This record gives sequence, C-alpha cells and structure tokens, in this order.
Amino acid sequence: MSHPDDERLVALEARLARDDPRFAEALRAGRPAPPREYRRTGAWWLLLIALAVLVTGVVLPDGLLIATGLVLAGIAVQLLDPHRARPERRLPPYF
Repeated sequence: MSHPDDERLVALEARLARDDPRFAEALRAGRPAPPREYRRTGAWWLLLIALAVLVTGVVLPDGLLIATGLVLAGIAVQLLDPHRARPERRLPPYF
C-alpha cells in the first residue's frame, strides 16, 4: 500500500474509534458488534415506559398521564424509525 493509502486508513480508524468506540473495539477483538445506528434498546425501553404511563393514565383517569404517555410513545417511535434523517457529517479532506 502506498503512503497516502496508509494515512487514509489511519484517519478512517481514528474517526471510527471516535464515533463509535464500542464498535471499533469489537472489530479489533474479532467479534463485531452492531454499529450504533442499529442499536435501539433504549428506544424499546422508552416505548415500554410510555405504554405503561399511558395505561396508568387510562386506568386512573388522569389526562396529564395520558398526554405524557402519548408524547413519550411518539418520541420512542421516532427513535425506532430506521430511515430517520441523520445529521450529515463533514469529512476532512484527504489530499
């Protein structure tokens, strides 16, 4: 490999380690983990909590709990959307 290619690989490795350290460490260890974009555990927990708050609001007729449950459910569903627009990152020039 030529010298500029090595520099590109080192820069790519550094950016990957900075953006998603868990994924980079798993690649180094030889047991890849899903990248951050595919980890949605927090969104599922939020949806579960939202549904619990919503059901509690319906059982105890409380409009504030119902509204909170609906808002939290909307946020959780938005986080679960696989085609959610992600902010575009500017890459540094390599030449």
